[in-house]
Amino acid sequence: MSSVIFIWESNKGTSMIKKELLKPDGRLLILYSNRPISEEIVATAPLHTPIKGSPHLRWNPLRGEWVCYATHRQNRTFLPPKEYSPLAVTRSKDFPTELPAGDYDMAVFENLFPSLTEKAEEAPELFVPTRPGVGHCEVVVFTQNPETSLGMLPLDQVRMVLEVWADRTQDIGSRSAIQYVMPFENRGVEVGVTLHHPHGQIYSYPFVPPVPARMLEMQTQYYDKHGRGLLEDFLAQEQSHEKRLIHQEERALALVPVCARYPYETWIAPRRRVAWLHDLSSEELTDLAKTLKTVLLKFDALWKRPFPYMMILYQGPTDGKAHPESHVHLQIYPPYRTKDKLKYLAGTEMGAGFFINDALPEEKAAELRGVEVSL
Repeated sequence: MSSVIFIWESNKGTSMIKKELLKPDGRLLILYSNRPISEEIVATAPLHTPIKGSPHLRWNPLRGEWVCYATHRQNRTFLPPKEYSPLAVTRSKDFPTELPAGDYDMAVFENLFPSLTEKAEEAPELFVPTRPGVGHCEVVVFTQNPETSLGMLPLDQVRMVLEVWADRTQDIGSRSAIQYVMPFENRGVEVGVTLHHPHGQIYSYPFVPPVPARMLEMQTQYYDKHGRGLLEDFLAQEQSHEKRLIHQEERALALVPVCARYPYETWIAPRRRVAWLHDLSSEELTDLAKTLKTVLLKFDALWKRPFPYMMILYQGPTDGKAHPESHVHLQIYPPYRTKDKLKYLAGTEMGAGFFINDALPEEKAAELRGVEVSL
């Protein structure tokens, strides 16, 4: 595929340039910017031949869920020095990275070591059901600057991250093999990050995975019974009590939920119930970006250091149905118990799925609420 440039007109009130390129190894690279993107930019890649791997799934009969096996990922890059990061901008033709030199804001590319791929064809024959690991995995690089973070980006670029997630969800979700698209960010070596550059990933599955499937089941039951959204009513209840709210905008809010499983677990959501990011209005998207940026700044200010977390965007399935029960939102899972001790899953959480929280949501919400930050 030769270079293709789009003027992306969305219902978000913005016009972004979107340029698609093919890397030397055949993977897709997409550049996004609010400014014109030069025709001279050429896609780069650390390797000129693709990594060969054919992940497959095996059925766990006791848990009733699929497990993925992707052995080629053992060779992926692990915490290189910043000057050798594959997510840095290419500075020399002798050391090409994933990002070409040039003026643009964000980049998305197909993962060099995908856990799931649309090219998966084979699965071993075993005494449990197996299937090819069909799916799609992408890396989303938030900025060319390796010294910053998502929360430190200008507000318009935080909003752009949400818009890019929305764009990729529509694109990938339109493929018949994909049933669920999940953008996420892992930040910090404490949660397993292997590259320091500010980035996230998008995993796209051939089925709705267990956690969002359970959420969808509960939301469907509630909607069928009440004709309203479960999370929509939950947020209204939280707002009426106020104790656990962290930040509010007119069309979005953040809270430590009454049922938080982790001390600083935070949910960020638009007030209005919509299933996908691309269904939000321009004003809603801006308020959601403000709320997200505020929360991430509060985390860093409270701890006086970069705050590690896992952040997941939950949306409706991409099965072509309307899903009026589904409510798009972000959930953030920090790994800390206290300011001095790491909190990981213990035996009761991992073995039983029964969570024990050492702090009340009201206490942690008050702590975060009291942190003053400026956008």
